[in-house]
Amino acid sequence: RSAWESYADGYLAFKNTHAAAFTAGVKQNVFNARVRGHASSLHASLEPNYIPVQVFHNLIAVFKTHLPTWQRYWRLRKRALGLDTLGVYDIKAPLTGAKPAAPFEQAVAWIAEGMTPLGEEYVDVLRRGCLEQRWVDQARNKGKREGAYSSGSHGTHPFIMMSYQDDLFSLSTLAHELGHSMHSYYTRRTQPFIYGRYGLFLAEVASNFNQAMVRAYLFRTQTERDFQIGLIEEAMSNYHRYFFIMPTLAQFELEAHARAERGAPLSADILSGIMADLFAEGYGSEVDFDRPRIGITWAQFAHMYMNFYVYQYATGISAAHALAQPILAGDEAAAGRYRDFLKSGGSRYPLETLRLAGVDMTTPEPVEAAFGVLAGL
Repeated sequence: RSAWESYADGYLAFKNTHAAAFTAGVKQNVFNARVRGHASSLHASLEPNYIPVQVFHNLIAVFKTHLPTWQRYWRLRKRALGLDTLGVYDIKAPLTGAKPAAPFEQAVAWIAEGMTPLGEEYVDVLRRGCLEQRWVDQARNKGKREGAYSSGSHGTHPFIMMSYQDDLFSLSTLAHELGHSMHSYYTRRTQPFIYGRYGLFLAEVASNFNQAMVRAYLFRTQTERDFQIGLIEEAMSNYHRYFFIMPTLAQFELEAHARAERGAPLSADILSGIMADLFAEGYGSEVDFDRPRIGITWAQFAHMYMNFYVYQYATGISAAHALAQPILAGDEAAAGRYRDFLKSGGSRYPLETLRLAGVDMTTPEPVEAAFGVLAGL
């Protein structure tokens, strides 16, 4: 609680400065959309990649329909922790004191086993990259930056920076970054330089696909109770960020731009009020929070300066699960289509690439299916 409160208080101390910076960015987006003849800031952001705005609105509509699924989770978590009231900070409290161990080499072995449906070559490249070719800077070091990232370029193998901590969260992060790395590996081997980068809409598909495949393998093979609880906890944490926080931020971003487009005022208190109302809708009566601290969440994400970026985390996890399900069911043709997806890079527009792989993100079905996986957890 003290960590969550002090973190929020740090942003609240500079809320007006953050608001000035954020609203300047919003107004810039509105100006650019208007001078280029777009219907709105949302259209201006999505149209260069030929993504219709219905993809964004489908996501938000399905998310709002399934808020009771999240509220059921809050109730279950409160009961599991033995609490009378659940605070926002309790969403991250561990459900068991027994943390399953996952040393780096063991994690690589499990990830490789989980990805075997994609074929021998994929698994061999992944394993050699981790254990022989030093793709992964995984050691914890003083002064090392936070987070986990995959990078590289034509002519190099992928490079992953992370701080591995011998637990299931690190294992899942490694699987996620290896999804990015293998996507880049196959794209760069297959496409010329001009098509050697894939759009942001596709970037989170391959990473979440790997997590889905590896989780399914571990749920099937690691049946010890604490391990299963650890798997559920990691999966729900990932879903919480990608499928609760990010759609909530996307709604906030849409409302902020809509206010700017109609000339309504934007200030720190107005922005925080919008944010708090959206979280209140998501949490329902199940989570206790104070409005100023939850309201300042908008200032805590650099993603808010990337102009309708965050919704792609949720569409990415949706497409990933839609692609993983037939492969997990043993469909070899689906596995072949997925390998072709990894090789496509930027040679097609994102929705076309996903359609060829087997998923249509212009419909609500992939988002509905991902909520089905969430409800199953």
